[in-house]
Amino acid sequence: MTLVADTRPLLLLVDDEPTNLQVLRHILQDDYRLLFAKEGARALEMAERERPDLILLDVMMPGMTGYEVCEQLKASPLLKTIPVIFVTALGDVEDEARGFEVGAVDYITKPISPPIVRARVRTHLSLVRVDELKQTRLQIVQRLGMAAEYKDNETGLHVIRMSHFSKVLALAAGFSESAAEELLNAAPMHDVGKIGIPDAVLRKPGKLDEEEWQVMRQHVEIGARIIGEHSSGLLRTAQRIALSHHEKWDGSGYPNGLSGEDIPLEGRIVAIADVFDALTSVRPYKQAWSVDDAVGFLREQSGRHFDPRLVELFITCLPEILQIKERWAEQPPV
Repeated sequence: MTLVADTRPLLLLVDDEPTNLQVLRHILQDDYRLLFAKEGARALEMAERERPDLILLDVMMPGMTGYEVCEQLKASPLLKTIPVIFVTALGDVEDEARGFEVGAVDYITKPISPPIVRARVRTHLSLVRVDELKQTRLQIVQRLGMAAEYKDNETGLHVIRMSHFSKVLALAAGFSESAAEELLNAAPMHDVGKIGIPDAVLRKPGKLDEEEWQVMRQHVEIGARIIGEHSSGLLRTAQRIALSHHEKWDGSGYPNGLSGEDIPLEGRIVAIADVFDALTSVRPYKQAWSVDDAVGFLREQSGRHFDPRLVELFITCLPEILQIKERWAEQPPV
């Protein structure tokens, strides 16, 4: 006989009154797997061992209050993402505010309504799944970016540095915090198209001839095809960056010869961040430039390769840029 695993979400119900646990069990048992605890310390042990998907937690319990349990859960790196819903007879605004202060996602007052309990649990489990999907997508984007760097002569640390440079410059250029964070997370995909470039061209130690250069230039369009067309969000930003970060302010770049503000702003930002880090980093084919020499190059290419306004903003942000560079510095070979 084949046993089918029970994949229903796992809930931990915590209340010192057995009657209250019995009520919650009747409401939730058809749709969820359930664990029960009658006091705070036991709840923490079970949470660490079983990793429930959500916790329904009473406030007034002997020994350790629900507030204290929630604070300990949120202090644990392994447990802090588990959503906690308080289920309590304490209905004052101050009590509810205290519940949110310690990290709960919701607050249900007793006597409980079965439809409300089911709806709140369903809603917060859905939000967890959405967040997990976002995190998984972000990890895939980052790993693809690193894959391209491993194929090239660059390193994963280059991707991290230039992405953080890009966020700093985006904030200086007026991006909101969320938009700058999206740029940070999309920037690692800027050279993903190098996956499609033959090693003989990509890793050639000397200067590329004209035919090889034409092959190399294809990486931006390959990258855009790998990422694909998207109407909005992280992947749309990543695709715009991949396709435009080699365009130049004066129109001499590729693949489309765009100029000035016709070049997407994300691409103009990443172009500066990418070049600055490449110049100031050691590569098998070159020594690292000094920061002063790299800044001199940015100034020289302002209005030619780079957006002049962004160059000045980048230079203004140099103290923060150099902190990032130091934090993610390459380690010398052992």
